[in-house]
Amino acid sequence: MIAKEEIWEILKGYDPRDITIATVCSHSSLQIFHGARLEGFKTLGICIGEPPRFYDAFPLAKPDSFFCLDSYKALVEEAEKLVDQNVIIVPHGSLVEYLGIESFERMAVPTFGNRRVLAWESDREMEREWLLRAGVNVPMRFESAEAIDRPVIVKYHGAKGGRGFFIAKNKREFQGKIRNDQRYTIQEFILGTRYYIHFFYSPIRSEGYRLKKGTLDMLGIDRRVESNADEIFRIGSVNELEEAGIYPSFVVTGNLPLVLRESLLSRVFELGERVVETSIDLFGGMIGPFSLETIVTDDLEFKVFEISARIVAGTNLFIDGSPYSDLIQSNLSTGRRIGQEISLAMEKDLLFEVVS
Repeated sequence: MIAKEEIWEILKGYDPRDITIATVCSHSSLQIFHGARLEGFKTLGICIGEPPRFYDAFPLAKPDSFFCLDSYKALVEEAEKLVDQNVIIVPHGSLVEYLGIESFERMAVPTFGNRRVLAWESDREMEREWLLRAGVNVPMRFESAEAIDRPVIVKYHGAKGGRGFFIAKNKREFQGKIRNDQRYTIQEFILGTRYYIHFFYSPIRSEGYRLKKGTLDMLGIDRRVESNADEIFRIGSVNELEEAGIYPSFVVTGNLPLVLRESLLSRVFELGERVVETSIDLFGGMIGPFSLETIVTDDLEFKVFEISARIVAGTNLFIDGSPYSDLIQSNLSTGRRIGQEISLAMEKDLLFEVVS
């Protein structure tokens, strides 16, 4: 992994009046470019091949220029060209997935947030350790198929957008579905409502919901639309579907907005606070946007089953603000909040606190 000191040396050579915000043309790029532009930054879209034409349909979110490559691997090799443009890269799920964690960690371009978080986020063993240390409720985990005594959901490691996840009602069904060529985790299947909560941690702000250092925002909540999983049971019972060779798929295809019972908001902030404070102890802090992926049971208990330690696609619902972010500032998206954090860090000469 590239050393922080090397990134800081690169930042010293940047013209603070000419910073460019860049990201890969996918995932949440529209709101990242739109938000950066609202905060006065130039924008750069990183793409493979020709620039995507769909940006022409969204002029307020079209990057000022494009950086076209033959492959994502070339992004590491062409880092110097990005540095010459005073680029700060905003990572998102597609960038990390396409480039790969190892390449991302050694990319010699200043990146918003703490890139050291990705090792903890992408490894389900480390992620579970993080959550347990934070003292939040997590689903029961089964170490082997022999221990399965209830319905479970099986998740393969890495950011796959739900691809390949499956539910098994018992040990026999698990053994019939599992692929042993990938690492996986077996969790109990929790019945409840899914809430994907969008947070933003700032180590340099002092106004708002205070932590030991900095502040915590809650910018929105969404629920994922998962391929056929949300509609499949309209055409038959579980047994009928299985007899026809039809099984639920959890590939994420979109998102729906949600609001939470107001009486539960104090618990939401407690969850976010615990996870952030623990991240500071473990690896120096989860800076910027992140999401806690939770299930709320009929006992109003939160179960946290995953962390996304970067901007998530569900924030795309709220480019003009959410019912929550509008109570902080009108038209505040997560993309715009990222731009604000970089701008504030520059103003306070604290870029090293939010960029790695």
